Amino acid sequence: MASFLNSNASLSLDNPDPPTTGASSVEIPAMDPALKSIQPGGGWVMSGELAWGRFRRAWLRTVRPKYVAMMRDRRQGHRGELPFDPVDSRDMKYYRNQDSFWWADADDPFLWRESLPFVRVGLAELIVMTSASVILALVAGWFWWPLSLPFLLIGCLVAWFFRNPRRKVPQEIGTVVSPADGKLIEILEFEDPVIGPAVRFRVLLSIFNAHANRIALPGKVVRVRYRPGKFLNAMRSESSKENEKMDVELECSEIGGRIVRIRQITGQFARRIVCWARVGDVLQRGEMFGMIKLGSRTELVIPRDESLEIVAEVGEKVHAGSTVFARYQQD
Repeated sequence: MASFLNSNASLSLDNPDPPTTGASSVEIPAMDPALKSIQPGGGWVMSGELAWGRFRRAWLRTVRPKYVAMMRDRRQGHRGELPFDPVDSRDMKYYRNQDSFWWADADDPFLWRESLPFVRVGLAELIVMTSASVILALVAGWFWWPLSLPFLLIGCLVAWFFRNPRRKVPQEIGTVVSPADGKLIEILEFEDPVIGPAVRFRVLLSIFNAHANRIALPGKVVRVRYRPGKFLNAMRSESSKENEKMDVELECSEIGGRIVRIRQITGQFARRIVCWARVGDVLQRGEMFGMIKLGSRTELVIPRDESLEIVAEVGEKVHAGSTVFARYQQD
């Protein structure tokens, strides 16, 4: 057996704040009923997209009835609690976590958007914010060209923020990878009411990091919990307790079916948590399941036992899906 704590890891023995999932059994799959979309905090961009969707569906039904009929024949599932009748996969962008309609990859003419170098759920913000930056740069440059530079820089930062970099994901069984890009600011040993003896990794994301969240260990989603809250600076310790957050718990076969939790936490400027994981999904190591828009914190809690070897160090710069946090040694 490998020793639990690598000598290079910084560990605190203070008790952390309790998880929002509470001490109820994780054996019963539970999708938070408050989650009616993948972005429960809403937002003006989301509202604009939904309004555009209503217009687009009306236009397609009037101008392209054959296309609408074809997509209706190809869709699978059922409407469920969806508040409208979708035409194609674009209408499901904000409802991927709902038990509703879906299209197979071969029947989805918009699947190519997943291969763009930007996170698909952030495309609207990317287009709106970069377009505004360019317009402001042109107006400012009309008076004096150096005035346009700050606006162009903002546009570049927005594009950098919403990027979706390709990652080489380790495939060794029992490997735990980072769920987020950023700086590893804490490794904490504690007793979790759901997981039991556990280790928590905290990653602080700045505006310069990619903000896509990825799965740390492959597994089946057994619980998703959302709690609205404040938007305190992510550097403040109380932000874990008081800020808006989303918990995703997975049952991981590589570690004997034990539970792993990934928590998304908003920050002072990150006002939108996005998570499309739903109970019953089987997710792979390094697979993207959501993002936090504009600066935040992500936490990972894993079971602790004698087979666990921590290889990450506090202060280390980490990358979602590729940086190894720890390994469970296999018998």
